[in-house]
Amino acid sequence: MVVTKSPLTNTIASSNSGGYWGAELKFAGYDAIILEGKSDAPVYLNIVDDMVELKDASEIWGNLLDKTTTILENIHGPKVRVAAIGPAGENLSKISGVMNERARAAGRSGVGAVMGSKNIKAIVVRGTNKVAVKNEEMLKEVFSKSLNKIKENGVTGQGLPAYGTAVLVNIINENGALPTNNFQKSYFDKAEEISGETLAEKYLKRKSPCFRCPIGCGRYCEVDDIKGEGPEYETIWGFGSNCGVSDLGAIIKANFWCNEYGLDTISTAATIAAAMELYQRGHIKKEDLDDGPELAWGNADAIIEWTKRMGQGKGLGAKMAEGSYRLCESYGVPELSMTVKKQEMPAYDPRGIQGIGLNYATSNRGGCHVRGYMISPEILALPQPLDRFATEGKAAWTKIFQDFTAAIDSVGLCLFTSFALNADDYAALYNSVCGTEITGNDFIEAGERIWNIERLFNLESGVDPSQDTLPKRLLEDPISEGPSKGWVNKLSETLPLYYTLRGWSENGLPTEERLAALGINQTTAPNLS
Repeated sequence: MVVTKSPLTNTIASSNSGGYWGAELKFAGYDAIILEGKSDAPVYLNIVDDMVELKDASEIWGNLLDKTTTILENIHGPKVRVAAIGPAGENLSKISGVMNERARAAGRSGVGAVMGSKNIKAIVVRGTNKVAVKNEEMLKEVFSKSLNKIKENGVTGQGLPAYGTAVLVNIINENGALPTNNFQKSYFDKAEEISGETLAEKYLKRKSPCFRCPIGCGRYCEVDDIKGEGPEYETIWGFGSNCGVSDLGAIIKANFWCNEYGLDTISTAATIAAAMELYQRGHIKKEDLDDGPELAWGNADAIIEWTKRMGQGKGLGAKMAEGSYRLCESYGVPELSMTVKKQEMPAYDPRGIQGIGLNYATSNRGGCHVRGYMISPEILALPQPLDRFATEGKAAWTKIFQDFTAAIDSVGLCLFTSFALNADDYAALYNSVCGTEITGNDFIEAGERIWNIERLFNLESGVDPSQDTLPKRLLEDPISEGPSKGWVNKLSETLPLYYTLRGWSENGLPTEERLAALGINQTTAPNLS
């Protein structure tokens, strides 16, 4: 988890990445690294167990991720794990991320720009220690039970291992909730051409799992002279249907360049989609393109070239690297940016899935799906099926899912395990490692405490509860075609009840009573009057 204040949204940022780097840090003996201040010149942090040093980064500053990682591996040995920023982070792009193992991205909320602002190019880690646990016998028993549940679950045992997260492309499209042409539509008639099934058939070379992962959803793909990890579902959607592109090879290439420059694939692709709509409506002119490819729907060359220009910070690309909200605002039409709290929304149209719309609107880090993944019950019927068009009960479900996923993040486990595991399972794992005796309810309450503290941070930062909303298009313009035709998101029905269930005021402010019940220190809270 990369945690900071977001330059993109002004909210809390907690950007998650898989791979091996996090485990390596734990083997070195650390739970967290805190970076304060700013170096006068580019440096990188080198950690080998108890040895911690800042080293000159002039040789690697300005390099793409693959070359940066290769240089550091040559210096410190092939067993090190490297987390680094690319040129986008160095240029302080508000949609840049921190990359580890070349292609694993803590991508959201502009965390790469924060690292770049400190002149930190990379953090290299090598750990050789074992991790002590309180009750090894209990852990073996709980682990075995959890592993069986993961393997027996249809999503974690079959769908994700076979097709990765891109298994969702056809599923979401068949439900009429695959955003297309910058959310102007919600059904893509060429979805099969960019599906997880097509990816596996034409481009997949091997699986690429995270450290000791029993699911193995990561993909390693190759097209022409481009090869590397990804793309994930969100990336395929963003560069695919949302830009009107059905060329999966081009999408793989755009994903590759996001990894090399250190860009968040969701925000990058969504910004290109917004630029395409700006071009469609005449706000961006042909002369603004600096001889770059036309920003027209379906232009596969455009998603590749404009990704590079955003990473390089060149011309219009530099403007786009600030994210879609600032881009659209500069042309006087911020409503064309499909964002919440200035962060681009992911790959689910909330007009066709009501609960995910409430989750987007109330997320502490802006447009976000992973904290409160309502797709699980509304589309995948886990842990039980919910009517995706219904508003009844969605406030309660959204709150529970937000608290649940906040707690899962806090213990460093992958959210995909929650398709198979429940709160009692996580509590048992936690107890066996830490020697505690918490219950499943305690686990979820810890998540609620996290959610409220993050809310307080945002309030202190000036993020007004009036920002708990969705783009006007999604609230007022019905879907024009497909299985969700005629629907808008009914946030006005779900948001007031959500505030009530959270124990907040009708204006979305945490009450002193609820904070006290959660054991949150009143003296650290902002003025809630």
